[in-house]
Amino acid sequence: MKHKYREGNKKDMPEIDPITGLPKELGVWESITKETQIITIKRVKKGSRRGVRITTLIEGINKKEVNIKDLGKKLKSKFACGGTVKNNKIELQGDHAHQVKGELIKLGFNPDSIQIQ
Repeated sequence: MKHKYREGNKKDMPEIDPITGLPKELGVWESITKETQIITIKRVKKGSRRGVRITTLIEGINKKEVNIKDLGKKLKSKFACGGTVKNNKIELQGDHAHQVKGELIKLGFNPDSIQIQ
């Protein structure tokens, strides 16, 4: 009888996170990192020939610990707006500051670490 976790069959073994010591598939590390980040949400006015437009800028999300591109896509689809991810910042077209805070809380970020300026 062949055992599931023998030396020759390492591909079936779950990957262990070196920091937490738990299987990576549990996703514990991502939830821990979401709670420790300090995020600022700003309203920025950008002027052009056609008038002033407001964009919502989200800063302070660590790109190495959270997939910032995925987060940007989720926020853009949630608020039905355009936007981009540049230099570890998420820009959303329009004034969505309070809605973004609520959505980030739903996604597991700590409400005390999110500041609206």
